[in-house]
Amino acid sequence: DAGVHVVYGLVSLKTHAKLSLVVREEQNGIRRYVHVGTGNYNPKTAKLYEDFGLMSADPILGEDVNKLFNQLSGFAPQSTFNRLLVAPKTIRPGLLDKIQNEIYNHELGKPAYIRIKLNSLLDEEIISELYEAAKAGVKIDLVVRGICAFRLSKVADFQNVRIRSILGRFLEHSRIFYFHDDGKAEILIGSADIMDRNLNRRIETLVEITESAHKEQLIQILELSFSNQFIHWKMDENDRWQHVSTDTNGKTL
Repeated sequence: DAGVHVVYGLVSLKTHAKLSLVVREEQNGIRRYVHVGTGNYNPKTAKLYEDFGLMSADPILGEDVNKLFNQLSGFAPQSTFNRLLVAPKTIRPGLLDKIQNEIYNHELGKPAYIRIKLNSLLDEEIISELYEAAKAGVKIDLVVRGICAFRLSKVADFQNVRIRSILGRFLEHSRIFYFHDDGKAEILIGSADIMDRNLNRRIETLVEITESAHKEQLIQILELSFSNQFIHWKMDENDRWQHVSTDTNGKTL
């Protein structure tokens, strides 16, 4: 009624990305401000869910998000991005490339490490590539709050995969993707779980984290997720979940 242009997204694709873009005319010209989140813009779940959000005035990221909004409005059907992976086109191939890069680095004798935190892990192609990485010798940590179709029994002999689930006071809802990348620590956060519907039938985004302080904070979260000082579930070598609530002395964690 006020004259605002409202865009409802693309037919047949659910818009699941959590993005905000503010474009301001300032003294030095047009400037873009961006927020990319892992959680919904919902005042109720914001009090109950654990999530991450990145606020940025980075011109490169601003251009990426601007292109994506233009895509969603039908103004730019073909776009390439610098800091974003966007489903249904680039999240799957982007993640597969990063997993394969860890395999390649391991084969060259370099450290190789993959750490992923998400809600659900179901996609067969991504899981298959993670199996190949584990068999190649890449160290893998998976924190999966909900459905996990990765079977530890398939790679248990290699002793390089850990799988946990954390169910606590807040709903674990953030998605973090960490790739060692020969010490450069490539890290992405975003809205996408590793499921067919997220990768093929939704508009999803993952954003590359570039600030070292932000990377350190996310790495700390991943390390705390595998700390034995907290209650957790862990998958054993027979694909059974074990609840760990006490330490070796029987003290409650």
